[in-house]
Amino acid sequence: MATTTPTRGAPTPPPGGVGAVSNEPSVWRTRLWRFDDKASPYAYIAPFFLIFGAFGLYPMLYTGWIAMHRVEMTSLNQSEWVGWHNFATILQDSEFWTAVTNTFVIGVISTVPQLLMALGLAHLLNYKLRASTFWRTVILTPYATSVATAALVFALVFRADGGLLNWVLHFVGIGNTDWGNGEWTSKFAISAIVIWRWTGYNTLIYLAAMQAVPTDLYEAASIDGATRWQQFRKVTIPSLRPTILFTIVISTIGSMQLFGEPLLLQGGTLGSTGGSEHQYETLSIYLFNYGWKLGHLGPAAAVAWAMLVLLLLIALINLIVGRFLRKSAA
Repeated sequence: MATTTPTRGAPTPPPGGVGAVSNEPSVWRTRLWRFDDKASPYAYIAPFFLIFGAFGLYPMLYTGWIAMHRVEMTSLNQSEWVGWHNFATILQDSEFWTAVTNTFVIGVISTVPQLLMALGLAHLLNYKLRASTFWRTVILTPYATSVATAALVFALVFRADGGLLNWVLHFVGIGNTDWGNGEWTSKFAISAIVIWRWTGYNTLIYLAAMQAVPTDLYEAASIDGATRWQQFRKVTIPSLRPTILFTIVISTIGSMQLFGEPLLLQGGTLGSTGGSEHQYETLSIYLFNYGWKLGHLGPAAAVAWAMLVLLLLIALINLIVGRFLRKSAA
């Protein structure tokens, strides 16, 4: 008797009548599977966009709306359209440009040493050390400390009368220094707080990037006779170039938002105005004065948008420099 080999395929539904099986459940399952396949990715990313829209996009747009109006802290329900007047007000204010200069100066003298120290510490931690986990935890401890605690401790260190640093400098023949009221000493004091808090954080970022560098590159360089310093310059640094650019951008954004450190360095009225002569007033302190001390929310919102524009310009410069470095490396 001849037999036929069964083939896999969609079963043929029996003809209508008694005993016929409906194909509706499988059709609905197929539709649900297709809907799940297309909709699930959007459902997974929806929480981020909802939170960003509520706490990021909406406040930014609302701040832009306030920047175009005259709004006072004492009468939030009353507003008057003034157009670009608030931006013209801050751009014509010499104190605004003082705050811009202070912000960039403090950013440079805190970011450059911070990243150089982080790079060196990461290079040391990349070697096989005893209790390496302990050292990595210790180096991250300052980052876990609140800005208020760090600023208050360093305020005691940099006190003009009875401060720890002046006490130490007294033994090497240097007289008492008024760190908080000096033009440059106040900036160095704030930079010291920033460096202490963020060096460990950047160190672990560099360490993670170093551990991703292929060991074959180091072995090849060692065979060619390269010393460890030459390996660091010729292998490690080029491999970390994208990470270094990332930390520069992140540190720049952080320096633009400096608030707690200058506010608490001297505290009280001096801290809230950035010193007796605004010698360490940052853009965040300037915004705080306009919005919360003077109660003029329109110019304060204009300052916030000016900070955003400055950050975008810095990001654009970093992008151009990054592309140039990639082309030169290629």
